[in-house]
Parts: sequence; C-alpha cells; structure tokens
Amino acid sequence: MSNDDQKMTTMTGFGLGEVPTLFEESVSGRQGVSLPPETPDTENLVTSLIPPSHIRRVPLSLPELSEFQVVRHFTRLSQRTLSVDNTFYPLGSCTMKYNPKLNEAIAASDNFAGSHPSQPEESLQGLLAIYYQLSQWLGALTGLPGVSLQPAAGAHGEFTALLVAKAYFRDRGEVQRLQVLVPDTAHGTNPASATRCGMEPIALTSKNGKLDPTELKHHLSERTACLMITNPNTLGLFEEEILEISALVHEVGALVYLDGANFNALVGRVRPADFGADLMHINLHKTFSVPHGSGGPGSGPICVRETLAPYLPVPIVEMRDGQFRLRSDRPKSIGKVRTFFGNIPAVVRAWAYIAQLGLEGLREVSGHAVLNANYLLKLLAQYYDVPYGPRCMHEFVIDGTRQKKSGVKALDIAKKLLDFGFHPPTTYFPLIVPEALMIEPTETENKETLEAFARAMIEIAKLAVDNPSAVTSAPEHTPVSRLDELSAARNPIVTWPEL
Repeated sequence: MSNDDQKMTTMTGFGLGEVPTLFEESVSGRQGVSLPPETPDTENLVTSLIPPSHIRRVPLSLPELSEFQVVRHFTRLSQRTLSVDNTFYPLGSCTMKYNPKLNEAIAASDNFAGSHPSQPEESLQGLLAIYYQLSQWLGALTGLPGVSLQPAAGAHGEFTALLVAKAYFRDRGEVQRLQVLVPDTAHGTNPASATRCGMEPIALTSKNGKLDPTELKHHLSERTACLMITNPNTLGLFEEEILEISALVHEVGALVYLDGANFNALVGRVRPADFGADLMHINLHKTFSVPHGSGGPGSGPICVRETLAPYLPVPIVEMRDGQFRLRSDRPKSIGKVRTFFGNIPAVVRAWAYIAQLGLEGLREVSGHAVLNANYLLKLLAQYYDVPYGPRCMHEFVIDGTRQKKSGVKALDIAKKLLDFGFHPPTTYFPLIVPEALMIEPTETENKETLEAFARAMIEIAKLAVDNPSAVTSAPEHTPVSRLDELSAARNPIVTWPEL
C-alpha cells in the first residue's frame, strides 16, 4: 500500500478544526528518535531471535515524523473524544460521574502501583489495611458484614454472590433450590449470571414499573434460591413494597439478592439489610470513584449476612497479632474467583473516596444524585413521554415514542446529542420501554450543565417535529458520521499489510 493510498480524508468536529493524518504530516527523512548505529553484533542478535520467515521482506511504509508532531497529533485526537472530563455523560445505570483526581493520584502512587501481591504480607501492610478498612466501611454502609473485595466487576459480583448462595443451600442439603427470580426491571446481567452458575432464571412481570408482590407469590416455592432485585430499579423507581417482598421470599426459605448497581441513590441513607437484603454486590466503579467505561477497570465487591460469610471467596484480610493477615483456611469457601486480591487500583480509589467524604459526605452524594435527576426530569417531561413518574430516584427513563411518529427514533435522538457536544444516554433499556432513553445526571453535575443538556434535548424534540431529517441524519459535526454498525459487525473488512 502506497503513501498516497494510506492518506485519509482530514476530519473536522467538536470545534477543533482539521486534524491531518500522520501520513499527511509525514516528511521524508524526518526522525523522531535517534537509535545507535547497527553493528554486526546487533544484526546477528536480531536474526538469532526472529525466525527468517517472520522478518518483513519489504520495508514497512510508516510516516516519518518528529517526536513533537506525534505528541501534538495524538493530543489533538484525545481532545476530540467525548469524556467525562470535557462534557456531560448522562449515561443511565452506569454513573459516569466526575471522579476526584486526588483519588487517581493516590491509586497511581508508587506505594501501590509499585507493589506486587506476591510480596510477603509484612511488606503489604498498608494495602492490606486499606482492604480491611474498606471491607468494614462497606459492611457498615450495607448492614451486611461479610465482605469480599475479589470480584472484578458488577456481573462478576453477581456471579460470585450466586455461587455463595448455591454453596449455602448445598451445605444445608437443599440442593433443589436452583431457581432465581428476576423482575423485568432488572439488569440483563442478572439472568445471565444465574445461568452461568447452573441455576434457572425465572422472569417476573412488573406492574407500573415495580415488582408486584402478587406476581412474586405465584413463583415462590421450595425450589426458589433467591430473588435478584435492583432497588432502585432500572426505571429509577424505589421498590416501595420491598419489605413485603423480602418477607415473602424469606417465608419460603429463600434469599434476597440486591443488585447494587444503583447504590449511588441510597448510599449513606438506606442500608439494604434493613429492607431485607441478604447479599448484594456493589459497583465500586459506579458509586465510589472509579472511572467506568469501555469494559473496565471495575470492581464488584459482595456483601453478605453473617450466615453467608463462611462461603465467601478466599483469602480474606483479618487483623491478627497486631498485623493484617491473609486467611485462606475457610473450608466452606467457594474458593478464588479472581487472581490475587481483585482490582487493587479500584479498591484504593474507593477507599480514598469514602475516607474523604465520610458518612455525611456520602449522604450528600445520594441526596444530590436524586435531586439532579428529578430536576432534569422536570425540565424534559413536557417534551418527552415519561412512562413511569412523575418522580424518580437517581435516574429516569423517557420514551421517544412521540418522536417516533415523525420517524425519529431513540437512537436518532442519541446521535443528535453528539452534535450538541453531549455523550448520549443509554438507549433501548430497560426493554419494557419501547424507545427508551435512560438518563442519569449524577450528583457531580451543576445546575447550569443540567439546563444546557435540557436545552439540547428540547431542541431535538422540536426538530423531530419541524425537521426530522436533521435528527435522523445526525451526527453531522463529529469526526465520523453515523456508522452502519450492523453491517460493520456482520461484514467486517479486515486488511493486512503486505509482508
């Protein structure tokens, strides 16, 4: 492939002007790094390490640039990416909130980043102290004292907690308890986690956006292992019948599992154990200051009642003889679910976040999250259908069915938001809302940002009526226009350079 073939059209968008490609900036003979001259010894070393069949037969056609050009190019590209550091991320159910950079600095410090979990326990006392203290804090915030920080993400936490529940029932001789009840307002990972554990998910139909105790009664039996319930649920609604729901589950000897993905709305105010939860996972990467996105890094600790604690993964951190120790001699444990201790940087960030805020600060977090969501919902309610309301917790779902009558779908609305400089919210989830847009402003956004986002959404709603094509053709001011994602997935074009 020649240089001319490799030159790509310059890109415009996000108000940053044109960004030429590296090939367009290339100047023959320009170098960005100085290497020592080759000698017979280095040539022999290369040929001895690389098989001849793997050595390129023709020179690789790469751009020739100075170091400064390369740095500026990728810096410009980074500024064209929507991120929580440069715009509002209303990504419902994922809590894309701004995370204090102090916590990033603490997690990246040499004291943590330079350590290795295979070091002797005596040399990891600071890290083990953080694990011990964070476990204590999470246990206090949830009312569930048994804590494991091993799971690497929310779904992994679900999987681990269900393994704990399964081991608990097996130990009691109740091996028939394999059914997991999952409301249709739950996250999609819930039934997937149950299936992965060799259990049987049973779907429950909600009523007015909440779990109906009567529907629950129809499915409870001696085969029920647990109810997996999200509270607040994915519609942003608090399950007001949760006490009755928990009592019904416990009457048949089953457990209440709380999907803690939405704990951001409750932290510091409600302890899940107090409304009947027996075990739950917490997304540190949603609630407690861990940047979230692109599949990681995450952390999904689980918290359980004392009766379930013996089955938690090993090792656990405990205080013994004045030192923090790793304990693995727990015969009922389900064993390891993650190498070493889990995702250490995520744990350190969460510890720093809670240490700074304290209980009162965490109460402010959940309070402002709920306030921001309700304020934004009020601003948008006149222009979009709100199937479940009029109030919400930390997030809400609007329905674009009204706009669809003009040919504008929820996906179009999301794409048009890019032209306004906002990252789109979650679309088409929960599945019980046809043209769903799930919006979560988080506690970290100010009033001006919420109003700016509302103005963009209102403008899109008006365009859907007056000029639908302006929405269905969006985005128009981004580096690339709308991609045909379906064709890209089904018919990918993969080319390999000539060797």
